[in-house]
Amino acid sequence: MKRSTVNDIMAAADEMIRHHGFTLPPFAYWTPAEFQAKVADGSARRIADARMGWDITDYGQGDFEALGLFLFTLRNGHLADLERGRGMVYAEKLLISRQDQISPMHTHVIKSEDIINRGGATLVVELFGSDDAGNCAEDKGGMVLCDGIERLFGPGDKLKLAPGESVTLNPGDWHAFWGEGGDVLIGEVSTVNDDVTDNIFREPIGRFAEIEEDVAPTHLLVSDYETWFA
Repeated sequence: MKRSTVNDIMAAADEMIRHHGFTLPPFAYWTPAEFQAKVADGSARRIADARMGWDITDYGQGDFEALGLFLFTLRNGHLADLERGRGMVYAEKLLISRQDQISPMHTHVIKSEDIINRGGATLVVELFGSDDAGNCAEDKGGMVLCDGIERLFGPGDKLKLAPGESVTLNPGDWHAFWGEGGDVLIGEVSTVNDDVTDNIFREPIGRFAEIEEDVAPTHLLVSDYETWFA
């Protein structure tokens, strides 16, 4: 993805988020130089280490409109706290799934999550169960919670979530999602989030985009942190 495209996606996402009554935290608007300085003096080290912030991906496939996702990690806890069962064991994100833009079939090993339609069009979530080895089972369903109500699903069933509706997904629940009839603002409330190691895709694709630096970044992506804060 070109950096100029990433900058444009950020601006459009911020506008949509504000339209639905949300405001991103102050660190969302730091320039790269401001962020770098705050990490260097230690005041923003926690934000960088937790990989909070902007995240825009085409899954390394080069077609964001068809296969992609916007994310912003608002808060994220520590895996060590999750392992011992106390402390900051949770995470929260905002996502935007554009109309017919696929977030591809995947599952998580550690993370449980609520996926919430916060506003916009219909969110479609396609579901499969896991086989005994944890792989996506084309012939197996399972059970999820939809706003606290148990719902059985068959292999390939598609949940359609209107604004305000949600689904709870646990490790082993394979899922893909996209906007139907328009773009969707999504909330994600989960256990501690690790996008580097805890995304298991059905197809051999990457989690992050490769960025072509045609212009300077407006704001840094979480995938920029290793380079900028080395």
